[in-house]
Amino acid sequence: MKAIPYSTLISWLLPALLFVLLVVLLSCRKKTAYASYEEYPVYNGTDLGCTLNAGGAFFRIWAPTAEAVRFHLYEEALGGSPIQTLNMERAESGTWTLRIPEPQLGQYYTFQARVDGQWRMEVPDPYAVAVGTNGRRGQIVDLDDTDPEGWGADRRPSLDHPNDIVLYELHIRDLSTHPSSGIVHKGKFLGLTETGTRSPTGLTTGLDHMAEMGITHLHLLPAFDFRSVDETRLSENAFNWGYDPQNYNTPEGSYSTDPSDGHVRIREFKQMVQALHQRGIRVVMDVVYNHTGYTEESLFNQLVPGYYYRQNEEGGFSDASACGNETASERPMVRKMIVESVLHWVREYHVDGFRFDLMGIHDIETMNAVARALREVDPTIFVYGEGWPAAPPPSPTDHLPPKTNHQPLDGVAPLSTNPPARPPRSVFDTPKHGSATAAAR
Repeated sequence: MKAIPYSTLISWLLPALLFVLLVVLLSCRKKTAYASYEEYPVYNGTDLGCTLNAGGAFFRIWAPTAEAVRFHLYEEALGGSPIQTLNMERAESGTWTLRIPEPQLGQYYTFQARVDGQWRMEVPDPYAVAVGTNGRRGQIVDLDDTDPEGWGADRRPSLDHPNDIVLYELHIRDLSTHPSSGIVHKGKFLGLTETGTRSPTGLTTGLDHMAEMGITHLHLLPAFDFRSVDETRLSENAFNWGYDPQNYNTPEGSYSTDPSDGHVRIREFKQMVQALHQRGIRVVMDVVYNHTGYTEESLFNQLVPGYYYRQNEEGGFSDASACGNETASERPMVRKMIVESVLHWVREYHVDGFRFDLMGIHDIETMNAVARALREVDPTIFVYGEGWPAAPPPSPTDHLPPKTNHQPLDGVAPLSTNPPARPPRSVFDTPKHGSATAAAR
C-alpha cells in the first residue's frame, strides 16, 4: 500500500479540525454581556410562549443572558423522564425559538436555561397559558377546545357608569366549602355555577345568594395559579388566600376538578364566568403582579436571573411587598408581561376588571399602560388597586402611585383607606379605631 504524503494528510485533516473547533467554540460561547438591566434587548412581538398554528407548535421565550436553552417534553404533569429534549435556537431580541411540527395536544413541557455555565432549573415560561399539577410544567393546549357550550355568545353585563358598581369580595373556596352551603362542587370554580342551592334552614347560597344581594361585580381573591396549595394532596383540606403567584396566565388548579389537566381548570373557570354573566354579575380578578411566590427559584429568575425583580443597595432582592421580593414593573419586559397578561384574561376568559394588590409597588407608567390597553378592548373594564406598598420600594416615589396623590393615574381607581365612617375597632389591633377597608394609615 502506497503511503499518503504528510502534506496531503494535513491538507485533508485541517479543514475538518477547524470545523470541529468552530463547533466547540460556538457551543461554549459566553452569554451576551450587559452593563445594566437597561441594556437588555426588548422583544416587541406578540408570540411569546406557545403558539399553535398549521405548522405545529411554535415556542418562543425571552432569555437574553442564556448561553443555551433546552426544551423538555413530557407525557406526565409530574415525575418521569422527558420523552424528548431539544435545543432551542437563538433568535432576535434575546429570544429563543423552537418549532415542533406535529405536537401531541396534552403533553407537558419545560424550559431550561444555561447561564454562567450552569444549567438552571426546569420551569414553564412566563407566558404559559396552561399548566399541569402544581404548575411545574406547561401544557400544550388548544384554547378553543376549552370553551364551554355557548361561550361565543357570552357577553359582559351592561354598566352605564362606574358609580353604579356594587362590588363584593369573595374567596372561591370559602363560598362553598362549608357543609351547610348545599353546593356539590365545594371549593371549586364550578361551585359558583350551581343554582338552586340552599342551606339546611332554606337560605339561598352560592350564585343565587350573590344575585339576591344585587351586586354588579364579584371580586375574586387570587384565582390565578399560586404555589402554596399542594394540588396532589387536596384531601388534606389545604387553604391559602393565594397571594403567592406562580403562573400568572392560567387558573389555580386546586379550584378545578382535575389539577393535572390544564384543559379542565381553564374550562371550569370559563364556566364560572359564564354563569356569573348570565346572572348579571361582572367578574373582577385580584391580581398580584407586584411579587412572586418563589424568589430565587421562580420561573422568571430561572430564565433571566435578576431582571424581573428590583434590587436593594446591597444587590439583593428588594422587598416592598414584605413577601421576599418585588417585581420591577418599570423594566420594559416586565411591563410587557403585565399588560399582555391582563389582556389574556380579558380576551380568553372574558374577565371584567382587575384589582391590583399593592399597586403602590408598580410604577405609574405601567399602570397607565394597563388601563389604556384595557380601554381599547372595552372602556367599562374596571381597574383599581391598593395605592401603597407594604414597605418602601427603592424606586423614586414620584414614579409610583401614592395613596395621597393619584392625579398621574389615568383610568385607575385607588382604594381609599381613610373613609369618614369608621367602625369602633380595627380587626388587627383591638385597642385601635379601624376603618371600613383597613386600619387608619
